[in-house]
Amino acid sequence: MVSSPRKLIGARDPYGFKPLCIGKRDNAYILASETCALDTIGAEFIRDVEPGEVVIIDKDGIQSDRTLCLPEDKQARCIFEYIYFSRPDSYFDGMSVYHSRILAGKFLAIDSPVDADVVVGVPESGNAAAMGYAMQSGIPYGTAFVKNSYVGRTFIKPQQKSRESSVQIKLNVLKEAVNGKRVIMIDDSIVRGTTSDRIVQMLKDAGATEVHVRISSPPFISECYFGTDVPNREQLIAYNRTLEDIRKIIGCDTLAYLNIDRLIEISGGKAICKGCFNEIYPMDPPKEDIRGKYKK
Repeated sequence: MVSSPRKLIGARDPYGFKPLCIGKRDNAYILASETCALDTIGAEFIRDVEPGEVVIIDKDGIQSDRTLCLPEDKQARCIFEYIYFSRPDSYFDGMSVYHSRILAGKFLAIDSPVDADVVVGVPESGNAAAMGYAMQSGIPYGTAFVKNSYVGRTFIKPQQKSRESSVQIKLNVLKEAVNGKRVIMIDDSIVRGTTSDRIVQMLKDAGATEVHVRISSPPFISECYFGTDVPNREQLIAYNRTLEDIRKIIGCDTLAYLNIDRLIEISGGKAICKGCFNEIYPMDPPKEDIRGKYKK
């Protein structure tokens, strides 16, 4: 996005990896990456900027250039926006992010059922999927974690010790909710796996008799080159490991991931990029990392 006193310009990449929308409040137009931002300022949602579209907003209104727009089947929305990045009160190209996560939880309950006493989500992005699992399975939904909102995303922290300490500061378990119970724990993803084992152990230390982990995305097996901060594949727990290998590492009783074929359903049928799950990218990935190469 580019702005001046008399003009506002917004451009979305041709594949539509990330969201961009147009809103209006009184006589002012707004460009935002998520629709929830419009809600916070009382603005009206006008429409999404289409993948490849450039919009120019000035005193004459909205002008649009769709020269770079790709056909729908060539577009590639980042599926991780639905799974994790976007806020649940946002819409991504017409699809409710909250509904996407509810669907993911329901699909987990259909495809990977297990007997248990309570379903809990790892805050925040695991909560809606946990509710979906509970709705579909009939197992009660519960709150097992209290979250410290002042700790950022742990999977992008570079050092193992900082990731571990951040998890302990970020989450605390409500012992009354899990003590003596068989727990289904829903999380949005497992990246390195170095925080998942801590969370599972926290539940067991709080008295959970069983911990069954269900993940509302497929296994991460490859890097992302288009905006998701996924580390190189050698650091990914799912790379070159079986499901049983991963289960033993994180210490849960059973483990299951969302079936990759379900992704198109949770995106509302929109064309998506799932390269981090299947190594098939919408364009050829870079051959070398040139970040910082030309800095003086």
